[in-house]
Amino acid sequence: MKLYLAVAVLMLAFVAYTEAQEADATYTKIRDQLTEFGKTFAEKAKSTFDTIQTSEFAETTRNWFTSTFDKLKTKFDEMNN
Repeated sequence: MKLYLAVAVLMLAFVAYTEAQEADATYTKIRDQLTEFGKTFAEKAKSTFDTIQTSEFAETTRNWFTSTFDKLKTKFDEMNN
């Protein structure tokens, strides 16, 4: 009778051990997927920002702000002198 009890306890321990390994593998897989998602997202975001920054619209807008600021600066200088 004691032998059956010992075998049952060993089987339960084995089952618990294998389930723990499967859980670790699952968490590792999820962690790897999240890491890959983060890298992919960062690359796509950087690419998008670079595209926007070098677009014709962005350059035109920067030039317009620069010229408008220079005009305002000139007018304020004329008013102060």
